[in-house]
Amino acid sequence: MDVFAECANVLRDLDRDRYLADLFAPEATRKHLFALHAFNAEVAAVRDRVSDPRLGEIRLAWWREALPDGGRGHPVAVALAETIATLHLPFDAFERLLQARVFDLYDDPMPSLNDLEGYAGDTASALFQLGAIILAGGRNPGTAELSGHAGVALATAAILRSLARDPVGNRSFLPADLAGHHGLDVATVVPGAASPQLKAVVADLVRNARRHLDAARALLASSDSVVRPSYLPLVLVEPYLARVDKAGFDPRPAGPDIPQWRRQWRLWRASGSASPI
Repeated sequence: MDVFAECANVLRDLDRDRYLADLFAPEATRKHLFALHAFNAEVAAVRDRVSDPRLGEIRLAWWREALPDGGRGHPVAVALAETIATLHLPFDAFERLLQARVFDLYDDPMPSLNDLEGYAGDTASALFQLGAIILAGGRNPGTAELSGHAGVALATAAILRSLARDPVGNRSFLPADLAGHHGLDVATVVPGAASPQLKAVVADLVRNARRHLDAARALLASSDSVVRPSYLPLVLVEPYLARVDKAGFDPRPAGPDIPQWRRQWRLWRASGSASPI
């Protein structure tokens, strides 16, 4: 079995946007990006695949043990283990990502906006940074700050999209400090209704995401162009935030999203070196 080809298949099925973005990377590094992002897609899907959070923790623990052990026969784990070894990726970044994903398994509230940014840092930001290292051939590309801002922007947009699809299942990602400030009882968030308090929290999240997106864009403009493919998904953030804004910060299931064909077109357009992300 070609484990890297299997990673491409997994990624195409579970995270098509990231799969399409990776297609614009140089061929020599593309397979390693597939391995990295297929791993993330697999662990992000754990909650939906288990009936008990404790079973989810067991699955995440398996990944933590399998990666330094050559992948234990799992094609995605085998491919990622090879990628980590070949490009000397920092293993502690994967440990932090797996630990952060434990939050996904439970319905505990996100304590604060700072905690949400920390979660984004260990997940989305880590993926941006690891992707940049892969594209730079294993060297440090000096993009840690860029990755930090990019991760918060992308993760916030993803959380708002998830909230639109399943307000009850994803309401734990609403920061408790913002909810308290606006008088929102997170337990009252239900499908088909968007209270003024919920809209106020969503508006704060949109503003914070835009702040990080602007910072990421500024840093990307002065970064080595070789890392650019790692940050292509950023092109999808502003259009989504703009549609949430236009909808009056209403995250209901009937709320805004970007059609797949338009997301593909934006990724293609931004892949040119002259096109701004």
